[in-house]
Amino acid sequence: MTARVGVVTFPGTLDDKDAARAVSLAGAEPVSLWHADADLKGVDAVVLPGGFSYGDYLRCGAIARFAPLMSELIPAARSGALPVLGICNGFQILCESHLLPGALTRNSSLRFVNRDQVLRMENTNTAWTSSYDEGQEILVVLKSGEGGYVADEETLDRLEGEGRVIARYVGSNPNGSRRDIAGVTNEHGNIVGLMPHPEHAVEALTGPSTDGLGFFTSILGHLAAGTPAHA
Repeated sequence: MTARVGVVTFPGTLDDKDAARAVSLAGAEPVSLWHADADLKGVDAVVLPGGFSYGDYLRCGAIARFAPLMSELIPAARSGALPVLGICNGFQILCESHLLPGALTRNSSLRFVNRDQVLRMENTNTAWTSSYDEGQEILVVLKSGEGGYVADEETLDRLEGEGRVIARYVGSNPNGSRRDIAGVTNEHGNIVGLMPHPEHAVEALTGPSTDGLGFFTSILGHLAAGTPAHA
């Protein structure tokens, strides 16, 4: 049976079509989820794509966190039952929802950054990263104005100690993220937040590589195996 992966659209979402395309290329069925509907439609996993939900008013992701759909998503994800990938603005929404620790702040350059970015994969045991090898370097797209990951030292030490940093920036740090962190996971390994955009690196014709497809094939392997992810 084909896995069904929900892709959420908020007002201001930009990358839902790209995320749905990546889901389809990986071999799953993309299912459109509207922010105002408190209905996950029985999907097996969810992608919160990038963009500027609600115009980034108050803070990036601060309003989207209270969307009706999130009232269903948050408890399902927190229990470990629902795999969720938050990309860029989706990562910000996960942090605002307290599903992931820390926050995303203005880039240290105070400028929007749009470039191809090399990442080093650190944790390949999550629901969204198992297609990669630990230490593997991948090339994806980074495009954000508030992409600097921050947390207090105690939280950063805990993430490091528990192996919950899933990817780091290689080369010059593009946004001032603490410890070059590009993405993190929760204790169960079912929730992943990533600032760069893997969905823009799934086809050689339109992206810098096809390296990003691994995030989407990983979830299919996870669902097929029926085994819990872990950090």
